[in-house]
Amino acid sequence: MQRITISIDDDLMEEIDNIIKQKNYQNRSEAIRDLTRTGIQNSSLVVEGNPPCVAALVYVYDHESRELSKRLTRTFHEQHDLTLASLHVHLDHGSCMEVSMLKGDAERVGQLAEQVITERGVRYGKLVMVPDNSGGHSHHHHHDDEHDHHHD
Repeated sequence: MQRITISIDDDLMEEIDNIIKQKNYQNRSEAIRDLTRTGIQNSSLVVEGNPPCVAALVYVYDHESRELSKRLTRTFHEQHDLTLASLHVHLDHGSCMEVSMLKGDAERVGQLAEQVITERGVRYGKLVMVPDNSGGHSHHHHHDDEHDHHHD
């Protein structure tokens, strides 16, 4: 077993301490090991062949965090082809939640999500990825103004 030193902000430590009480962990180390294992399992989505996917990236961040909004905006602009839509919600005086709908190769979507989630000041982040089986094919809709269109 190895001993490490990490820095955790007060809000996150309070959340960890609450989990320790709820689940009756014997100590912080045990809880953090368990939470780390869960995080590893959740982030090790094995995707063979880098298939196309659609995804929802949900994250909560401190809008007072230095330059964070600019860094997040730059990150999404640099990979604008992956973003379908975003929703921004003010949770309280200091926290915002964003939900970004993404579409593209699973590997690139995962890399974008990881880049956002690991930004300093992002307090919580989760990516939900779903295979995109639309195949980018044309299809016919039955409307009064009948038309065909192509999905990419």
